[in-house]
Amino acid sequence: MASISSNDARLNFRLAAQHKALIERAAASLGQTVSDFAVSSLIRAAQETIAAEHVTTISIRDAEAFMRMLNDDSEPNDALKQAVARYKATRD
Repeated sequence: MASISSNDARLNFRLAAQHKALIERAAASLGQTVSDFAVSSLIRAAQETIAAEHVTTISIRDAEAFMRMLNDDSEPNDALKQAVARYKATRD
């Protein structure tokens, strides 16, 4: 069953004439109305912004070091054991 969307919310803002013209040109190039173009662009930007909060980017060097640590079979040191104990104590 298709979901029915009600357009009952509104955004109002002002922008420079040259920005409006640019948006109109982009919308026309996609065969969209300015409203459809603006809404789809804003939604995409919002989704990308929110998704970026959940992604951590590291350098290749750091990624390789992380993978080496994951593959290391050595026993945890005292500092790590104490950190685990403190963490477990806060969960109880």
